[in-house]
Amino acid sequence: MSTKDWLEKDYYKVLGVSSDAKPEEIKKAFRKLARQYHPDQNKANPEAEAKFKELSEANAVLSDAEKRKEYDEARRLFGGGGGFRFPRAGQGTSAEDIFANFTSGGEGGLGDLFGNLFGGGGTTTRRSSRGPRRGADIEGEVTIDFAESLTGPMVTMQTTSEAACPTCHGTGARPGTQPKACRACQGSGVQTSSSSSVFAVTEPCRECRGRGLIVEDPCPTCAGNGRAQSTRNMQVRIPAGVTDGQRVRIKGKGGAGENSGAAGDLYVLVHVRPHKIFGRKGEHLTITVPVSFAEAVLGAEISVPTLDGSPVRLRVPAGTPNGRTFRVRGRGVKATAGVGDLLVTVEVQVPKHLSDEAKSALASFATLAGDADPRAELFGAAR
Repeated sequence: MSTKDWLEKDYYKVLGVSSDAKPEEIKKAFRKLARQYHPDQNKANPEAEAKFKELSEANAVLSDAEKRKEYDEARRLFGGGGGFRFPRAGQGTSAEDIFANFTSGGEGGLGDLFGNLFGGGGTTTRRSSRGPRRGADIEGEVTIDFAESLTGPMVTMQTTSEAACPTCHGTGARPGTQPKACRACQGSGVQTSSSSSVFAVTEPCRECRGRGLIVEDPCPTCAGNGRAQSTRNMQVRIPAGVTDGQRVRIKGKGGAGENSGAAGDLYVLVHVRPHKIFGRKGEHLTITVPVSFAEAVLGAEISVPTLDGSPVRLRVPAGTPNGRTFRVRGRGVKATAGVGDLLVTVEVQVPKHLSDEAKSALASFATLAGDADPRAELFGAAR
C-alpha cells in the first residue's frame, strides 16, 4: 500500500468515532466492531475478513498516542482533516517548492513523518516484510463457579489460531523444496515507484505480495500460505476476584508469531455461575438471612453461613426492622487493597399459620403494646 493510500483512509470513520474521540472511546468502538467482524464469527466471508483487517489497521494507528498525533498532523497539513490531497503545481508555488524539504529524506522530512506513522524509518529505509511479525490476538470464553471466581482457578481451554503449517513448517513450499527470493524486489518484499519526478512511494512488492519470497512448488496442505489453523488445549490461570463478564488478557498465549516474532495475546471472556445464596457487590459478599418475628422484636444471636463453610455469629438487636443490613468484617473477597466484608441483610419472616393460643397471645401483645397507627403519617402527607 502506498503512502497516498494510507493517508486517504479516514481511520476515524472506519471506527465510527469523531476525530476528537478519547482513547477509551476508540478502544470501546474497536472492540465492538472487532467482535462483529472477527473471522471466527464470519467463516468463509471475505468481506468480513477485509473489514476486520481495516479495523485492526485503524486501531493500530489511533490507539497509539504518537502515531495518532502524526496521523492527525498529516491530515491537517495535506487534507484539512478530510483525507489526503496532493498539492497541485501552478497555483503560485510549484510542486518542487512544496515538496523540497519533504523528499530529501532528511530529519523531519515527509519520509520520516510517514515512516514513523506506519512503523518504518525514513525514505531511505526499505522495510522488509520478512522480518519478525507478532502473532495474532485470539479470544475465548470460560464459565466458572462463583467460589472459583474468588480464588482464581486453573482452567483448560481449547483455542484455534493460525500457526506455522505442520507440513512445510511455515515455508509455504512442498516438503523437499525451498522458496526462492523474489527477483522483482530482491527479497526485500517492497518496491519503490515514482509517479512523477518529485514524489516516490514505497509499497509491497506486487510479485511476492510483500513476502519477499516466491513459492514455485506450493505445499499441498497450506497451498503456499505457510500458515494453517491450529487447535490446542492449554492451561490458563484466571485471576482471583474476577467478575462475571470480565475480559482477561493472558499475555503470550495467542497466535504464534512469524519469523521469530512474539506470540499474540489471549483474551478470555469469563462467565461466572451465580451462587444459590451468596451475591457480590465489588469486594463484598452479600447474603440475605431470614429471622423470625420474635427474633426481630426481642433481639437474638443468630448463626450466618460463610462461603468458606465456617459460620459466624451475628447479634440482631431488639427492634430490628426488615431489610436492615449488618456488616461482618473480613469475610468478603480478597482484593489488592485487602479483604472485603460480608454484608448480611435480614428478612423478617411473618408466620403464615398460627394456633389459637398463638393468635390470642399476639392479640394480647397488640393491646399491651398500644402502638399508634403506623399509616397515620401517610394520610397527613396526602392532604
